[in-house]
Amino acid sequence: MTDMLDWMVSRARQGKMSRREFIGRTTAMGVSTALAGALYTKAAHAEPKKGGVIRAGLAGGESTNTLDPALAASVVPQVGNAHWGEQLVDMTPDGQVEMRIAEEVSSSPDSKVWTFKIRQGVTFSNGQTVTAEDVMATFKRHTDENAQSGALGIVKGISEMKAEGDKLELTLEFPSADLPYLLTDYHLIIQPGGGYDNPNAGIGAGPYILETFEPGVRYVLQKNPNYFDSGIGHADTIEVLSINDNTARTAALQSGQVHMMNRIDPKIAELLAGAPGVEVRRAVGRGHYVFIMHVDKAPFDNNDLRMALKYGIKRQEMVDKILGGLGSVGNDFPINAAYPLFDDSIEQREYDAAKAKEYYEKSGHDGSPIMLRTAPGAFPGAVDAANLFAASAQAAGIPLQVQLEPDDGYWSNVWNVEPFCASYWGGRPVQDQMYSTAYLSTAEWNDTKFKNAKFDELLMAARAELDQDKRKAQYSEMAHIVRDEGGLILPMFNEFVAGIRSNEIAGWIDDPNAEMMNYRAPAKCWLA
Repeated sequence: MTDMLDWMVSRARQGKMSRREFIGRTTAMGVSTALAGALYTKAAHAEPKKGGVIRAGLAGGESTNTLDPALAASVVPQVGNAHWGEQLVDMTPDGQVEMRIAEEVSSSPDSKVWTFKIRQGVTFSNGQTVTAEDVMATFKRHTDENAQSGALGIVKGISEMKAEGDKLELTLEFPSADLPYLLTDYHLIIQPGGGYDNPNAGIGAGPYILETFEPGVRYVLQKNPNYFDSGIGHADTIEVLSINDNTARTAALQSGQVHMMNRIDPKIAELLAGAPGVEVRRAVGRGHYVFIMHVDKAPFDNNDLRMALKYGIKRQEMVDKILGGLGSVGNDFPINAAYPLFDDSIEQREYDAAKAKEYYEKSGHDGSPIMLRTAPGAFPGAVDAANLFAASAQAAGIPLQVQLEPDDGYWSNVWNVEPFCASYWGGRPVQDQMYSTAYLSTAEWNDTKFKNAKFDELLMAARAELDQDKRKAQYSEMAHIVRDEGGLILPMFNEFVAGIRSNEIAGWIDDPNAEMMNYRAPAKCWLA
């Protein structure tokens, strides 16, 4: 019994056993609930070890990557930026807003004017003190359409900004109780002077200082001795390696060349979980794998054709064969039960060859090949998923063909450029943020080119609505509009499946906000 209890305490100390599991197991062994709780609390709050080098091998890096946070579109730059940079606010794994460069936040009774108190003594890696003016300038740069920021749809709603002393005041065009959640967007890394002089400088206030940046190859970051939060940034050095090939990335984890990896191929997740020295971690959240059509380009400007393709995909087959069951079916709008105010009464769209054929014939399409572009790195199993889609669509008489693209350059040359391609989204904490980022008419990352005045009106109204029942109804109407008129084909919501060296990495917490512990795993974990 003593050996088993020691093992469980060790697991809890390394962040590998939840409180519920720990207490359940120890009470089953005869330990009182009170003692079990005390043991867990003591283990879970054990001091992390400091020092050493943590290496992460990640899919989602390209030679076209930059250090400009506004342009971050794939995982490697998202993780890199999260280590040299810091945000005003962030998200906790349990869905709460966490104060970062801001230490306090308050709002007017109508949620239209928000005031953030800036933490004192925070410095950038160049030694400059972080001020309210820097935060304001950062947000202003992201409102400039020339910055091409992925956060444009979020910050566009700010009508006035004022920095005074240690306070930043933001006045919104429309009231929003969700503003702090919206500002957790990973593009909004605070930069000196807002990054206007050089957005690619890699100068931030994060737990690490950027030493080496080789686009599509690696980031090397050294611990920031002046970082304000001693609870983050335990290793001396972080290396983020771009390894897009699934086999190479998995081999690197198994051999110990890296301590952690993202995007384990679901087909080998169970097998890999049994490998010596490896632990597979799963986080259920809001991430989704998609096929996106530009509704402003032929032939996808025809809603009958879009509907034909939506009925021509076998969703459950993809969850079973592509995700290995590690996910759930989607319904052509980007919200699932992980979101507050989700409407579970919306009818689930199913594969229907007869309906798909009917819509296709109604569209008047000329029968020429409809090209769906994809790449191995679009999402795990993206090529296989595209081929399954083509097969089911062709069975309904739709001439869908798959065009394979190279991983390198996919997120700059194909996604948001070509009219029909595979993609993925990590999801967002609240519905407003997800819709504002990708479906608002003016959003830079509106990757289906969806522009709908009624949708925009509902989004603004929902922001200001304090009655939760009315707000839920507004979100439901928005979901129907995207589902039935938009260019999104969403067959599946995915789990974030990662791998770690089980005896070498401690502190891992399954975080539903985004993969790799909301992009911060190397900074939040430590060497065991």
